[in-house]
Amino acid sequence: MAATKIYVPRETSAVSVGADEVAVAIAREAKKSGVRIELIRNGSWGASWLEPLVEVEVDGVRIAYANVTPDDVAGLFAAGLGGEHDKRLGPVNEIPYLINQDRWTFWRCGLTDPLSLEDFGLHQGFKALEKAFADGPQAILDAVTASGLRGRGGAGFPTGIKWQTVADTEGDQKYIACNADEGDSGTFSDRLLMEGDPLGLIESMAIAGFAVGASRGYIYLRSEYPLTHRILTRALELAREGGWLGEDILGSGFGFDIELHLGAGSYVCGEETAMLESLEGKKGIVRYKPPLPAHEGLFGKPTVVNNVVTLASVPNIVNLGGERYADMGVNRSKGTLAFQLAGNIRRGGLVEKAFGVTVRELIDDYGGGTASGRPVKAVQIGGPLGAYLPAEELDTPLDYEAFTEIGAMIGHGGIVVFDDTADMAQQARFAMEFCAIESCGKCTPCRIGSTRGVEVIDKMIAGDGRDENYDLLVELCDTMEDASLCAMGGMTPYPVRSVLKHFAEDFASSGGK
Repeated sequence: MAATKIYVPRETSAVSVGADEVAVAIAREAKKSGVRIELIRNGSWGASWLEPLVEVEVDGVRIAYANVTPDDVAGLFAAGLGGEHDKRLGPVNEIPYLINQDRWTFWRCGLTDPLSLEDFGLHQGFKALEKAFADGPQAILDAVTASGLRGRGGAGFPTGIKWQTVADTEGDQKYIACNADEGDSGTFSDRLLMEGDPLGLIESMAIAGFAVGASRGYIYLRSEYPLTHRILTRALELAREGGWLGEDILGSGFGFDIELHLGAGSYVCGEETAMLESLEGKKGIVRYKPPLPAHEGLFGKPTVVNNVVTLASVPNIVNLGGERYADMGVNRSKGTLAFQLAGNIRRGGLVEKAFGVTVRELIDDYGGGTASGRPVKAVQIGGPLGAYLPAEELDTPLDYEAFTEIGAMIGHGGIVVFDDTADMAQQARFAMEFCAIESCGKCTPCRIGSTRGVEVIDKMIAGDGRDENYDLLVELCDTMEDASLCAMGGMTPYPVRSVLKHFAEDFASSGGK
């Protein structure tokens, strides 16, 4: 009799709520009861509110059990592994939260064993790289351009233009720099993908290298992701052992390898030029632009800088065609984005949807509303530098240009929900304080402006010359937005302005610091 396959996620959010202990309990119960099992540590499907989500394969169908604890394991075995149980959800491919998504980039996350070359190969692994070798570099550049893919790290710059620029720039050495310094509050899509499909990211970087003529890649990973670091390290070893990294890959004449670099916890190193400085062993301080990294990037050489999700969107673009990707989304916002639901939300997790879905649909249909059951007061999208949207703006479609029109940004797709008990004056203060703490210090508007911003907001909260300080705060925001060297200082005014516009009454009712 074949062994029963049991899937237990090895992913940070699942591990944080006991997935490792559940896996141990399953192994022990199998030994105790004499049941043959194959325990597979898969990635996460992204339904964080169901973790640990254990799956038992029965006749080719994976039966899901939610929020499993070690105490539940004996009952799962007693039920016949796949049978009725209080935690049973039924087939994983029938869970509404998952099947109503538009999985393009994250389709392997949760499905496969992330550290199995065999499993990866059975699910289109390295097929796009092989196709790239067959079609040639310009065909890949054309497909990425036709797809309309824009940078998913926050800036939304067209990926095809960036890649073509690097390809057209002369250089004896070129680089692919993957920005995995995922520091925005409420974001975890990069981490979930690196832990659930690390070989897919490796393939993506190799494709990018082939397309632009780069022989070396770097992954700049934030230090707060220790499990991700272990998984990526092993995945890189597997790729080298399998001949997918190194010299003359598949006899193509193309050589490419990747180095994994661990950051030191600086938020500003999420900015591309600060990241490049850090990779070079220098202080993580932003550079003046121009020159752009595409012309003079890492070690002064032409460099593609993309974040994890941007790169990982490419293999299916190569396999299925850029036009198919461009058919999803709206206007100039093509394809899909992995939105991440966090904060005061009943069902937190990752939702990959085509652009055009509204904020309200994500919060209500996928997130199930607030965890507290109270009305939504504000939603911050795009990390700590993103604007706070009031409840009346939640029907805004998620579209880069539509968000620009209301003074907001989509950024990395993080969505943090606040209910009607939130003190928005304190949130405005936090934005300035965050900038003051995380500023690299290179430019005065960011370094000094954020510190003065905290002081001005404190006076407003205390009722000290509120009208005069309101005008001063607006002027300070103008200066930071117009004169800061990078987005750290330039976008800190976004959340502050949105609070002044939509929640000004909170300055009068705030309880102070």
